Amino acid sequence: MTVQERYEAARKMYADVGVDTDAAIAKLKEIPVSLHCWQGDDVTGFDHDGPLTGGIQTTGNYPGKAKTPEQLMQDMEEAMSLMPGKKKLNLHASYAIFEKGEFADRDKLEPKHFRKWVDFAKKHHVGIDFNPTFFSHDKVKDGLTLTSPDEETRKFWIEHGKACIRISEYFAKETGVPCVMNIWIGDGYKDIPADRMGPRMRYKDSIEQIIAEPHDPKLVKPCVESKVFGIGVESYTAGSAEFTLTFAATHENVLPLMDNGHYHPTEVVSDKIPALLCYFPEIALHITRPVRWDSDHVVLFDDETKEMAKEIVRCDAIDRVHMALDYFDASINRISAWTVGFRSWQKALLSALCTPNAELKKLQDENRLTELMVMQEELKTFPFGDVWTKYCEECGVPADKNWFEEVERYEKEVLLNR
Repeated sequence: MTVQERYEAARKMYADVGVDTDAAIAKLKEIPVSLHCWQGDDVTGFDHDGPLTGGIQTTGNYPGKAKTPEQLMQDMEEAMSLMPGKKKLNLHASYAIFEKGEFADRDKLEPKHFRKWVDFAKKHHVGIDFNPTFFSHDKVKDGLTLTSPDEETRKFWIEHGKACIRISEYFAKETGVPCVMNIWIGDGYKDIPADRMGPRMRYKDSIEQIIAEPHDPKLVKPCVESKVFGIGVESYTAGSAEFTLTFAATHENVLPLMDNGHYHPTEVVSDKIPALLCYFPEIALHITRPVRWDSDHVVLFDDETKEMAKEIVRCDAIDRVHMALDYFDASINRISAWTVGFRSWQKALLSALCTPNAELKKLQDENRLTELMVMQEELKTFPFGDVWTKYCEECGVPADKNWFEEVERYEKEVLLNR
């Protein structure tokens, strides 16, 4: 059977349960997903030569790592050519690109240091999201940045955050797409602290100073991201879930950002999404795969990934949730890692769009729970793969069984020659 014949058969099956697969495909093409630049070079960036520090770690040494802005952009273009759907670009401040002989520390960064990224975004007709980089820097004093009791240290990092607000607005104006600017710090303590409130009050004041930097809230969307713990800060992190969620809830135009690797193993972000949507006009996600806590594995088409996508779709919140990938695996081909993760999230969204959510909700509301369970199980064996193949074809990218050949060619001709 041809792709079209298989799709026609699948379309009929889905139509029988009230799902329009043509509409699902068309809708998915409109949903932007932010692609993180740091998968391509193991979160190294271009503004320092030191190791990755600040409670995070990348493992592995697969050949072909990007070492220059040109190589990183080349690799991103290769990966993007294998991904269906609409994209955004997600940058960290440490990926500033300086002209020869030029350098600006993080508190002095300017829009001009990201001009080449804007050119890249315009070339590919995508927007840009942004992240201040509060790690891997010699001004991280005693492991602390925005919570530091040393006012000189804290001031440096506040100025960095303000600079990033200005850069974010530059991105939005240049690309015509609002910029989601995410604040995350790894500040905390390895062992039991004597003062838990003090660092959080300093953090609160620091974020308030950062977001007070003049900006258009329609263009710049500041977020605060929590974390349960990090390497070297196992006992206490200032930016806990309760802290960041309450901050977002009590400050106008600040979004909560949930990373599904930043919670206890028994918590699931899929359940948190509808809870937050009851109160927040918009929320943001960093999508990863936490094999062991925040291990930042490549996103797969697994159960929790599917559930997160289901909640976004069934809550009619596609336009209210800013979606971004966030993982970094150096143990495998980095182009493949990017591609697998992006395609997996696309699959999850398409699967959610191909779910008869209204009918399932009706069964629940009418307490027809036996039928609900039966229907949910029956849907698991529907020919979703044929709808996915059709979607890839319409987007002009290879289907699953073919795209890896291009990755192997690129590795042989480009990556292994670096």
